[in-house]
Amino acid sequence: MTKEKEDLKKLLEESEAKKNEYFAGWQREKADFINYKQKELARLQELLISVREGFALEIIPVIDNFSLAEKTIPEAEKGSNSIKGLILIKKQLEGVLKSLEIEEINTLNQKFDPSLHEAMEEINGEEGMIIEEVEKGYKTKDKVIRPAKVKIGKGNNN
Repeated sequence: MTKEKEDLKKLLEESEAKKNEYFAGWQREKADFINYKQKELARLQELLISVREGFALEIIPVIDNFSLAEKTIPEAEKGSNSIKGLILIKKQLEGVLKSLEIEEINTLNQKFDPSLHEAMEEINGEEGMIIEEVEKGYKTKDKVIRPAKVKIGKGNNN
């Protein structure tokens, strides 16, 4: 019986060692899977941001053209239904950008910031301040999609 007990003890030790090996392997695989899920989520978020920015870059020129057209409409015609409809379409497109968390960059009477603005020209005015907006700029919370093109003041002493 002693031989049987020794065999059983040896078998139990081997089983315990295999159990520990399998458990450790399972823990590693679980950690690897959690890491994979986190990396995949980050990759998908980056992809979503890229798609959102690409879409914005496609729609922004359309909004620009609506704005240019709106500026050329004579005041007497702004009350017509067709003009109101076009302006409503422009507002809807702007709403789409807002829903994507894309907003216009503030420009007028702001201090020039090269990370947000692109200086197109220097004109008379308060030095370093934005005097005129040439083209609207857009950004998300943490990234500039398109810098605002602006004219900045060079001071009145020139």
